[in-house]
Amino acid sequence: MRSATQPVTPRRVNVLGVGVSVLNLRTAVETLTDAAGQRRKGYVCVSNVHVLVEAQYNPAYKRVLNRAFLVTPDGMPLVWAGRLAGYREMGRVYGPELMLAVFEATRTTGQTHFLYGGMPGVAEDLKNRLEARFPGVRIVGTGCPPFRPLNAHEEMELEAQVRAARPDFFWTSISTPKQDLFNAALLPRLDTALMIGVGAAFDFHTGRVAQAPRWIQRSGFEWLYRLCREPRRLWKRYLTVNPVFLALVLCQITGLKKFTLDDSPHM
Repeated sequence: MRSATQPVTPRRVNVLGVGVSVLNLRTAVETLTDAAGQRRKGYVCVSNVHVLVEAQYNPAYKRVLNRAFLVTPDGMPLVWAGRLAGYREMGRVYGPELMLAVFEATRTTGQTHFLYGGMPGVAEDLKNRLEARFPGVRIVGTGCPPFRPLNAHEEMELEAQVRAARPDFFWTSISTPKQDLFNAALLPRLDTALMIGVGAAFDFHTGRVAQAPRWIQRSGFEWLYRLCREPRRLWKRYLTVNPVFLALVLCQITGLKKFTLDDSPHM
């Protein structure tokens, strides 16, 4: 772990007006463990094509993304966009894989984790699985959110639970963009360093949902694999969002449309 007084914030590449962090899996893990070790507060958005297109229609969400400590390139199209801009070192930082890599890196550091998300019982199941897979890892709490915004009483209960545990990493597994908006709103009130939204990672790592084979993940066609497995839920997202993303990126590359970055301070 590096000993700098402040963790280095990676450079960003402008993809449709969102600053995507120039990272690969190794540098993402180093950056996160350094930041957590110094109790540097921030939230992390694990981002893909769906996230960036959603941000085009939701200015408030785009601001949340651009104020994040990291916006990791979860999807291969974001990696390709970064490499096209000259950042050859960029690699995919897949949310579920990032989560496992951070747990592996913190087995002996004493850094702690809190799991928040999934259906009832999922976070506790995941806790047991991760403790068995990574001996020595410290998971200091779990929680299951309702399928609606937290009310004031529930927020106070969560604040108290996190205050007692003081985790270095707070992992959120809800859905996008809900998890990013949740993390941005709750970070100032929770006694944790980093809040990281990892989408369906809890369901993947407990075996409730199957992940695409690794070669499909690396090919950039994971969306097609997931569409074939869950067509009713995902057809609208992929068959409308992907063409919009491609068209907007072509506009950005050719200069037909300018996308400016919000220079607000990162959280």
